[in-house]
Amino acid sequence: MSTRELAKSLIDQVPENKLLYIIAYLQGAALPDDVETPNAKTLAAIEEVENMIETGKGEHFEGSTAALFAQLAAEG
Repeated sequence: MSTRELAKSLIDQVPENKLLYIIAYLQGAALPDDVETPNAKTLAAIEEVENMIETGKGEHFEGSTAALFAQLAAEG
């Protein structure tokens, strides 16, 4: 019996109320190992946020998501 066949057999033995835990684990395990490297624009944005956190400077928005999108739309 292959490892995959054994796993499928064991899943059939798991009670229905515990399958959600198994599914969550399997979804994580099914992710590809080759996670993409962030591009230069993303790396710059991450660096900017880290700098804002370290220095305590920068704009902090407090409000709803709708209000944030309204503000962004108004800024064009």
